[in-house]
Amino acid sequence: MNKKIFYLIFAIIIVFFIVLSAVFLYNKLDSKAFPEENTNENIAEKQIEEKDKLINKKVEVKAGKVYCELMEEAGVAYSEAIEIYEEGKDKYDLSQVRAGRFLDLYFDKSNVLQKLKYKINSEEELIVEKNNQTDISTSSTSTSRPKWNIEVKEIPYEVREALDGGSIETSMYEAAINNGLDDETIIELADAFQWTIDFAMETQKGDSFKLFYEKRYLDGEYVMPGRILAAQYMSGEKKYEIYYYEESEENQGYFNEKGESAQKMFLKAPVSYKYISSGYTQGPRYLAKFKMFTSTHMAIDYAAAIGTPIRSVGDGVITSAGWSSVGYGYITAIKHNSTYTTRYAHQSKIIVSPGQKVKQGQIIGYVGSTGLSTGPHLHFEMIKNGIKINPLNEKLPASKSISEENMENFFNFIKPLQEKLNS
Repeated sequence: MNKKIFYLIFAIIIVFFIVLSAVFLYNKLDSKAFPEENTNENIAEKQIEEKDKLINKKVEVKAGKVYCELMEEAGVAYSEAIEIYEEGKDKYDLSQVRAGRFLDLYFDKSNVLQKLKYKINSEEELIVEKNNQTDISTSSTSTSRPKWNIEVKEIPYEVREALDGGSIETSMYEAAINNGLDDETIIELADAFQWTIDFAMETQKGDSFKLFYEKRYLDGEYVMPGRILAAQYMSGEKKYEIYYYEESEENQGYFNEKGESAQKMFLKAPVSYKYISSGYTQGPRYLAKFKMFTSTHMAIDYAAAIGTPIRSVGDGVITSAGWSSVGYGYITAIKHNSTYTTRYAHQSKIIVSPGQKVKQGQIIGYVGSTGLSTGPHLHFEMIKNGIKINPLNEKLPASKSISEENMENFFNFIKPLQEKLNS
């Protein structure tokens, strides 16, 4: 290569690096001479950054602990805890925090409390935030800002829909658990079908079920199930379907595929039981424990553990509640209307009194073994027009169904849900 060309190229490279260095040095000096202005946008961004840096301390509400005690143990001054309580008691009484829940406390770098969150129930939460804005008013009549902003808000769940199901080997509960459903969903499913299927008596191996339901997420994490939108239960050739529908504020709940209410006048069973220990009979029965015969047993005996809650099978009025001298032990009688009365015997404890109105599903007492009882169970009688009948054979009237004028809307509503269940 010609020496002149070589020196020329070398000179160009040197000049390039000198110019690049000069530009870099100028930018550096310029940034020092003219720092970034503290505009409102920049201040807001910095405040957001600071807020994001809050330190979260999760405090479990333990049995026997009260609100102020929990706050002090978390490092919050008693005076400040009282201040929050007083300012917010009209919106939520923090002295009512419940064991098993959490106080979410957020502190800044100086360990000063800036925020408190408490989940009141599955739908609402209490949010307490320090008011860091200063009141610039100079008027002597102006009121100072409260130190804390306190609100009760709906929990902002993200709702996703899911389709699940399973086949029964031993029980519906076990099948549901094995297919990844949680307890809340299983209970909701059983409750939705409780007027149609007695899962302790009427299920058998090979039955199957499907449900289309809501799942609730918070900050991208699964929190809890929501409402069951539709469900199907197959038992042999029989198919039971229910759909959640709101026809009006007065008529909403679960309906079958014909628009008939899934809710009946009476529940299928008054108690969660292990098995039926004695069925409805009209012949003599020998009680070995007492070495005696009884003439008939016109009732259903549900074997269950002592202390199991007993539910009223329907709305009604308590006509009697107390001790029976003829072998029933502690017994409660409920008049539902001019046709039906039900009685619940051998209770360990009664928690209702004569004249009291009760709702369907309301707990009225607890399973026991009082009176002439061979073991812990509920003796359940149903009386129709003054005559004892077999509750398991009675065809029970349904609640309000979809009106004729809304039936087409109902069918259009459930059609895509039926397609999901039958897919």
